[in-house]
Amino acid sequence: MSKQNTLISISENLIIERLKFENPWWITREIDEDINKFNRRLYFNLFYPLVEETSVNRAVVLMGPRRVGKTVMMLHTIQYLLEKGIEQKKICYVNTENPVYNNLGLEKFFNIIRQATSENTLTGWYIFFDEIQYLKDWEIHLKVLVDSYPKSKFIVSGSAAAALKMKSTESGTGRFTDFMLPPLTFCEYIHLKKLDKLLITEMEKLHGKISRTFKAQDINELNKHFIDYINFGGYPEVIFSPIIQQNPGRYIRSDIVDKVLLRDLPSLYGIQDVQELNTLFTMLAYNSGNEISLNDLSKNSGVEKHLLKKYLLYLETAFLIKIVHRVDDNSRKFKRANYFKIYLTNTSIRSALFTPIQVTDDMMGYLIETAIYSQWLHDSKFFLSYARWQKGEVDMVYLNEETLKPRWAVEIKWSNHFFNKPGDLKSLIYFCKRNKLDSAFVTTIDKEGIIEIQGIKFYFEPASIYAYTVGKNIIEKINTD
Repeated sequence: MSKQNTLISISENLIIERLKFENPWWITREIDEDINKFNRRLYFNLFYPLVEETSVNRAVVLMGPRRVGKTVMMLHTIQYLLEKGIEQKKICYVNTENPVYNNLGLEKFFNIIRQATSENTLTGWYIFFDEIQYLKDWEIHLKVLVDSYPKSKFIVSGSAAAALKMKSTESGTGRFTDFMLPPLTFCEYIHLKKLDKLLITEMEKLHGKISRTFKAQDINELNKHFIDYINFGGYPEVIFSPIIQQNPGRYIRSDIVDKVLLRDLPSLYGIQDVQELNTLFTMLAYNSGNEISLNDLSKNSGVEKHLLKKYLLYLETAFLIKIVHRVDDNSRKFKRANYFKIYLTNTSIRSALFTPIQVTDDMMGYLIETAIYSQWLHDSKFFLSYARWQKGEVDMVYLNEETLKPRWAVEIKWSNHFFNKPGDLKSLIYFCKRNKLDSAFVTTIDKEGIIEIQGIKFYFEPASIYAYTVGKNIIEKINTD
C-alpha cells in the first residue's frame, strides 16, 4: 500500500527555535553588535519612556513609513532595558512577518514565549511584536493581552501607517499609545553619521532675544551632506549603504513605495484601482513643492475629482505627502481651497522614483523647499501655509492658531542672489509690510547675515543650516514637552 500524503503543520519546537534565534540576548545579554554600534535615533529619547512606563496599562503602537528604523529602535530599546537590569529572558522580540508564525494569535505567542524561556510568571514581561499588521485582527488580540496581563508591557510596530492608525484608533482607545516615527530629519542624519563636528553652536540676538544658532565649520562640506540627505537621507539603512545609493530606485521604489501603495491596505479607504493611485503618486512626487489644483490634477491624471480627494487622504494618512494650503497677501485663507501645494514627507522618495538630484538641476529649488517643509512635519502642531496672490508669493508662513495672523515668514531659496540684491525680495517685503512683520528669514546656498530694508530685518541663512536648526529645535521641544 502506498503511504497517504498528509500536510505537516509547523511544530511548536520549530517556533521556539526561531524565537531563540531572534532573541540572542536570552544567552548573551546583548543585541546583535551590528545593530548596537549604530547611534540611536534622536527619537529614541521620546519613545523609550513610553516603553518604560508600566504604571499605566497601555500597549505602545510604534508606527511609521517603511524603513525609517522602527525595528532598530525596538532593538535599541531592548538593549537599554538590558542595561537597566531587566531580566534578559523576560524581554522578547518577534518578527511577525516571518511565515513560521502564520496564524498564531498574540496570546498563543505569549504562551510559547514563556515555554521557550521556562519563565512561567505572567508579570514583568516586555514583549515586542514587529510588523504587527501581518496578524489578522491584531488590534483585538492586543487589547485582550493588555487587559489580561496588566503587569507586562506590550510594544508593537507596523509599517502600514494608514491602516495601523485606523485600527489603533477604532479598537485601542484607552489601551494603546500611538507613537509615529517619521523619516530622518537632517539633524538626525548628521547625528547618525557622526558628523556633529561640522557645526558649532553660538548664542546671538535674534528677533530681540538671545537665541542659540548654528554655524558651519565648512559650509561646502555641510552642503555636500545636505544634498546626500535630500537624495538618500530619509532612511537610516540607505545612508550607510553605497550599494543602495547606486540604485535607490530598485531598493526604495520596490520595497517602500510599491508596498505602501499596493500592499498596505488602501482598500480600507475604498480604493480599488491601486495602479491609478500609484500613477497619481508618481505625478505628485515629481511636482513636490509646485502649486497645483484639483482641476489640473484631475485633467492631467485622468482621475475624477471625488476620487482624487480620497487618494490624497490616503497618501497623507500613509505619511507619504503633506498638503499645504495657501493664504492671500493679508494671510486670509481662501473660502474654496482650489489651489494647494503637495510636499513629499521624504525627498528620498523622489530620487528613487526618478534619479538622484544634482546641485545644478532645475528642480533643485523645489527639492530644497520640500526638504525644509519635511523638517517642520515633525512638529505635530503643523500650521504652516504659503502665501500667494496675484502679484507675488511667499514660500512659508506660520499663522498664529488663535489670531490667524502671521508670526513669521520664510522665503526658501537655493541661491545667493537675494543676499547680494535684497531689494529684489519684492513679494516678501510687500507681505511683511502688509502683515506688520518686522523680520523674516531667507535661505541661501552659503551666505549668512542680517540685512535691513525698509525697516524690515531679513535674516539670511544657508538652507542646510536652517534645515538642521528646525529639526534640532523640534526634537528638543518635544523632549521638553
